[in-house]
Amino acid sequence: MLIGAIFIAMLVMICINIPIAVALAMCGVLGLLATEGTGSLVTIALDMYDGSTKFSLIAIPMFVLAGAIMNAGGITDRLINFVSAIVGFIRGGLAMVNIGVSLFFAEISGSAVADVAAMGSILIPQMKKRGYTKEFSAAVTSSSASLAIIIPPSIPMILYAASANTSVEQLFVAGLVPGLLGAAGLMGVAYLFAKRYNFPTEAAFNLCRLRATFIDALPAFTLPVIILGGIFGGYVTATEAAGLAVIASLAVSAWYGNLDIRHLRRAMLDGGMQTAVVMLLVAASVLMGGFLTRAQIPQELAQGILSITTQQWAILLILNFFFLIIGFFLHSAAAIILVIPIVIPLITAAGIDPVHFGLVVTLNLAIGQQTPPVASVLITACSVARANIWEVSKVNIWFVGVLLAVLMICTYVPAVPMFLVEYFYR
Repeated sequence: MLIGAIFIAMLVMICINIPIAVALAMCGVLGLLATEGTGSLVTIALDMYDGSTKFSLIAIPMFVLAGAIMNAGGITDRLINFVSAIVGFIRGGLAMVNIGVSLFFAEISGSAVADVAAMGSILIPQMKKRGYTKEFSAAVTSSSASLAIIIPPSIPMILYAASANTSVEQLFVAGLVPGLLGAAGLMGVAYLFAKRYNFPTEAAFNLCRLRATFIDALPAFTLPVIILGGIFGGYVTATEAAGLAVIASLAVSAWYGNLDIRHLRRAMLDGGMQTAVVMLLVAASVLMGGFLTRAQIPQELAQGILSITTQQWAILLILNFFFLIIGFFLHSAAAIILVIPIVIPLITAAGIDPVHFGLVVTLNLAIGQQTPPVASVLITACSVARANIWEVSKVNIWFVGVLLAVLMICTYVPAVPMFLVEYFYR
C-alpha cells in the first residue's frame, strides 16, 4: 500500500511539472519517514553527497567538456571534410557524412544531446540547402546522434556502472561492436532513402582531396586513440581517460589555432547545467534507493518474476519491453537511476551478466531518445531543422528499426557485443 501511494505521488508530481530529481527526493524522504521515522533523516545530506561523488561519475563533466572543446576548436569541421571525402560521392553522401561524423563525435562527448546539437547546427542547414527534406535531415541527425550512448565513452553507461556496481570499462568495450553495427545499418537505410528520392551526391571521389583532408584531420584522430586505446589497453580508467580527453582536445584545438572562446564558454555553461541535472538525479536516487532497499522491493520483484519464469531469454524479453515503455516517458539518466537499483537483484538471481544487461539497457534508452513524447534527442533535431516532430517520426521510424534490430541481436546473441570483453578482460 505504501509503495503504491509513493509511486502515485511521484507520478502526480512529475505530471505537474515538478523536476524528476525533486520528486524522487521528496518521495524517498516520505518513504523513509513512513517506515523508519524522523531518525532516518539525520544522514540524508551525507548519503546524497556520497552517492553523487563516486569516482566514476567524475567522467561525465569531463567528456561533456571534451565535446564542447572539440566543437569550439574547429575539429568538427575538419572531420566533416574528411568523411565527406570518403563517402561524399555516394548517393545521399551528406547523410553518410552526418552518420560518420556522429560516430566520431560519439567517441569524445558520450552525450547524444550534445552530439545532435553540435552536428545538427552544422549539417542540417547544409542538407536542406542541397535538396534533402527537412524531415529526413532531422531524422538521420537524430538517430545517428544516439550512437553517442552506445559507442564508448557513454554517459548512460557510466551511470549504469555506478548504479549496478559493475565495470564501466567493460561496458565501454561491449558497446563498440553494436555501435559500429548501428552506424552501418543507419547508412544502409539512408542510402535506400537517397536512391528512392534521388538525393544528391557530393563531389566525385578524389584521392588528392582525401589525402589533404586526412592530413588536415590527423591531429583530431589522436582523440579516440587516447580515449579508446587507453581504456582498452588497460592503461587508464574511464575517468582518467575523460581527463586526458579534455587535455587532448585543448591541445588539438590549440594546434589548429582557431578555438572560439565565446562558443566554448557557452558550450561549457550548457554542459555544466546538463551535468548538474544528472548529478542532482544521482543524489536524489540515493534516498529513493535507500527506501526501496530497506523495504525489500527489489528482492520482491525478483522473486515475483522468477516465480513466473526462470528462463533468461524470457526475463530479458520482459525487461526489454519494460525499458522500451519507460523510454517513452523518462530521460535516459532518470530511467537508469530510478530503475536499475530495483532490477539488479533480478538480473543477479537469473544469472545474467550485468555488463551484457547494461548494454541492453543502453540500447533501449537510445531508442527511447527517438520516441515521443519525451524524445530529447529527436526534439532537439526537430528544433534545429524547424520540422514537425510527427512528420519527422514518420521518417525516423525506419532508422529506429535499425536500432531495434541491433537491440535484438545484442540481447539474444550476446557473443556479438561480449566477445571483445571476453578477449580483453576475462
